Amino acid sequence: MGWFHFSLPDFEYAFLSILLEGVPFLLGGAILSGILEEFLPQSLMTRLLPRDPRLAVVTSGLLGVIFPVCECGIVPVVRRLMRKGLPVSCGVTYMLAAPIVNPLVILSTLAAFRGQAAWEMASLRFLLGLFVAILAGWVANCFSPKSILRSGVVTSEGTPHHRHEESRTILDRFQNTATVATKDFLDVAVYFVLGAAAASLFSTAVNQEIILPLAAHPVLAIASLMGLASVLSVCSTTDAFIAATLTTFPMAAKLAFLVFGPMMDFKLLFLYGAAFSRRFIVFLALGLFLVIGLLCWRISTLNLGW
Repeated sequence: MGWFHFSLPDFEYAFLSILLEGVPFLLGGAILSGILEEFLPQSLMTRLLPRDPRLAVVTSGLLGVIFPVCECGIVPVVRRLMRKGLPVSCGVTYMLAAPIVNPLVILSTLAAFRGQAAWEMASLRFLLGLFVAILAGWVANCFSPKSILRSGVVTSEGTPHHRHEESRTILDRFQNTATVATKDFLDVAVYFVLGAAAASLFSTAVNQEIILPLAAHPVLAIASLMGLASVLSVCSTTDAFIAATLTTFPMAAKLAFLVFGPMMDFKLLFLYGAAFSRRFIVFLALGLFLVIGLLCWRISTLNLGW
């Protein structure tokens, strides 16, 4: 069999699997986005964050522990938070860190790697993901928001709403929450479907056996599993169960799989388009690939008993 073989039933199965797995999280993110729009005070986020931009970025990386969101639903939440006044650099950090520092993700990683240095893997995944997200936020802080965001992402919606809250009933507020959630869900769902289709095509049509000879070389193993993570586009709450089965590959490569995937897979390339400029997305993808790859390669050279 060659390197490419398209099977419609396999494609349909993979496509529906990604949709069924990701849509509930996408919907949850949209609902949370609507709640934030209606009930989160305009200045609360800026009051919670330290005044020092660098410390604010660090704090944003830890918000995912308190507000856990899967990568499938993170974009509408981040976009809404930035419209509420969250600095773009902090939004980037939260977006990248939340799917990894999520407590459910930590527990699933421990369960998946039971008997395979589970605590070491879960700890390194948390720390490495948080560090890379903070680093990305610091870099984003060096650029103007206009060079990072799509046009119109933070415009009039980023200004205070001049509404008489006392004249609005709780039903009115819930109706507005539903309206905002629906709009955000439809906006982002288009990108999610496109990304799911691309991921399904690559994961089913490309012969996966071509990556197995790469496992023997640390650098190639790390790069290939990051590529595989981007192709499979598996939710961060379940990707550890896939990584744990890749017994041919070294643990450092599996770590790269678990950190890079939730930050930059094929569906996220499209989802990020709902909030960020194409140039920034390309820059972010290349930067994450290089930084995570180099850090995991450095970890592979350490004697960790793996």
